[in-house]
Amino acid sequence: MGEIENADVVVVGGGPGGSTVATLLAKSGRSVILLEQEQFPRYQIGESLLPATIHGVCRLLGVEREIEEAGFMRKRGGSFRWGKSPVPWNFLFAISPEFAGPYSHAYQVERMKFDEILLRHSAKSGVDVRENSRVGETITDETGRVVGVTYTDADGGTHRIEAKYVVDASGNKTRLSKSAGSERVYADFFQNVALFGYFENGGRLPAPDSGNILCAAFDEGWIWYIPLTDKLTSVGAVIAKEHAAKVQGDQEAALRRFIGRCEIVDDMLSDATRVTEGTYGQIRTRKDYSYANTKFWGNGMVLVGDAACFIDPVFSTGVHLATYSAVLAARSINSVLSGQLDEERAFGEFEGRYRREYAVFYEFLSSFYDMEQSEDSYFWRARKVTKMDRTDMAAFVSLVAGGFSGENALTDPDALIGKFASSTEALTEATTKTGGMDTDSGQRMNHMFNAPVVRDVMEEMNAFQARAATGADTVEAPLLEGGLVPSSDGMHWAEPATVAN
Repeated sequence: MGEIENADVVVVGGGPGGSTVATLLAKSGRSVILLEQEQFPRYQIGESLLPATIHGVCRLLGVEREIEEAGFMRKRGGSFRWGKSPVPWNFLFAISPEFAGPYSHAYQVERMKFDEILLRHSAKSGVDVRENSRVGETITDETGRVVGVTYTDADGGTHRIEAKYVVDASGNKTRLSKSAGSERVYADFFQNVALFGYFENGGRLPAPDSGNILCAAFDEGWIWYIPLTDKLTSVGAVIAKEHAAKVQGDQEAALRRFIGRCEIVDDMLSDATRVTEGTYGQIRTRKDYSYANTKFWGNGMVLVGDAACFIDPVFSTGVHLATYSAVLAARSINSVLSGQLDEERAFGEFEGRYRREYAVFYEFLSSFYDMEQSEDSYFWRARKVTKMDRTDMAAFVSLVAGGFSGENALTDPDALIGKFASSTEALTEATTKTGGMDTDSGQRMNHMFNAPVVRDVMEEMNAFQARAATGADTVEAPLLEGGLVPSSDGMHWAEPATVAN
């Protein structure tokens, strides 16, 4: 083993979570070594992104323009064939106050391209990026605190790096999270299995919604249909764990069988051919992918992204949770290393906000799976939780766009007055209509959302945006009771300002 190296922080994993936390720490003057076991570009699942990632996190990183110029498929919202109605319905990001105007879109991305942009940007930002570097084990001191890692390079050489913090961003197959004193707990509700592949020349929804993700339900689950380019489409079936035996054996036949059970997707693929060569030539599976660890930090380690938690992908929250948690982690590490806050205070804010974001998606998705389903469907009966009532489309869109966190860093801070007014007008129009809401694609929004969890959190979000728009309160309020607020540059935590009586 070579000589011992030292850094402020070692980040394990070069995906969006790892590259985000590494870049933000390097921009704050920290010495950061990022260890990635593969050579980028490399394949990764999870191609559909949210506006909060594109216009919030990527802007904070300074890579938003590069993402914009990469030519990814533009995503204005989502289209669903869900519940009783046979007619697909849409939601548009533009109806949300946080994401109106020029920020009312995200992208469908080929992750091998998107992730490489973020990783190369980390290197340009001062991060020591080392690919083909497989981390072996954590190094602990006499108290049991993690103080570094060992790794093996591409030539088989072993190395040792000591650091003040180790960030585990190594994904759902992490071997390091237990070093934080953490255990993974799988969700009882979302015990599903995904079977997916890629097709060429699949159909598209009518413009301008042709870049939308389509999620379509059938008896045993639902199918995602993600247009990555004009020709390439990602298609995956998510089914209940009870039906996992149906994906064994001939996986292509199983995927075709599930597609055949879902009329709208079957029609979209009527003239398509499955990709059988290259990166996209495999049919892949992923199972037991909804979980949360008992701790997100501890013993000198911080867990971000899939190393910490993951939730059912129906609203494309994977990259959002990874990059959002990375922003929180960077603030906490910066605050401790600069001596501004003690560890419990800083990382208590990290874990509190991160769990809050995960929990609201979990609770909302549990409700969403009840969408007035057909009573003869086993899949839907097994997931009944609540009865959805009337609608609040703006709350729904804000939530699924990634705006629940209520942070300036993740929503648009510019021109709030005009956008807030126009969005409020659109919301008023939407909630007073009966029988659904027409979109410019000619389809109707026949399902509206008023689950208490969505209504309550978005009232908080809208109130915050209204204060910012009017200038009545330019100080961001704590998100958690007794909690902290982001510093003005978004890179640290700060104690909230006290207001004199």
